[in-house]
Amino acid sequence: MPAEPLTDLSKLCVHTITTKPWSIEEATDRYAAAGVKGVTVWRQWLDGRDIARVGERLRAAGLAVVSLCRGGFFPAVDAAGRRAAVDDNLKAIDEAEALGAPLIVLVCGAVPGLPLAEARGQIADGIAAVLDRAEQAKVRLAIEPLHPMYADSRSAVNTLAQANDLCDAMDSPWVGAAVDVYHVWWDSELEAQIERCGRAGRIFAFHVCDWRTPTVDMLNDRGLMGEGSIDVRRIRGWVEQHGFDGFNEVEIFSNRLWTMDQGEFLESIKRAYLEYT
Repeated sequence: MPAEPLTDLSKLCVHTITTKPWSIEEATDRYAAAGVKGVTVWRQWLDGRDIARVGERLRAAGLAVVSLCRGGFFPAVDAAGRRAAVDDNLKAIDEAEALGAPLIVLVCGAVPGLPLAEARGQIADGIAAVLDRAEQAKVRLAIEPLHPMYADSRSAVNTLAQANDLCDAMDSPWVGAAVDVYHVWWDSELEAQIERCGRAGRIFAFHVCDWRTPTVDMLNDRGLMGEGSIDVRRIRGWVEQHGFDGFNEVEIFSNRLWTMDQGEFLESIKRAYLEYT
């Protein structure tokens, strides 16, 4: 059964990339004024800024810092590339600690031509290499499976089952999964894998948007909830049934929506959130 309809914005989180034209300062002010309660900060929004002060400003505005996005991209064709990826993830952990973000979302990475099994092994090695630092910083790591259309270059982790298997291999309370409806809605095993994930206490994040038909861009044509094919409310019901009680994070990449007035877009997000999430 789908979840009960949402009646307020108390668990609404917006990713800074969703309103891409806004700086972190403008996003802070606009989100707070609109009644948004949480924010996931993408790392490029921190460039050139005092990260600790950004976190303080977000919290002073009444916004919970839900997570930092993104780490990952571990696979590489050579040892130098894999080392550079580990170093960047260690830097992301430092940034999350400074920001006061309790979680980093991992887009695990893939390399064109690199066998998927090899890429998955490198992902496991990469997470293991940064795990001690994450635990020291008290920053959890959420493996986000990506839709199979990204298996060539963005992530060799493409199902929640694969993410669960990685979590089993890591065997750490600091490693869990991010369930993004855009990437997993099609999976016939999704409900069972959400149950598995919840049973282990590792549903760390829940991301929402919609799948448009036709999709005209493989990366930047996500829809607002209700614009496409995903039964977002049903999937929310599954994650909540199996222990998730965190924010519903609106993460939308859309050339179409980035061109509109972002204040109007944010109001549309609020309406779609209450009606379809």
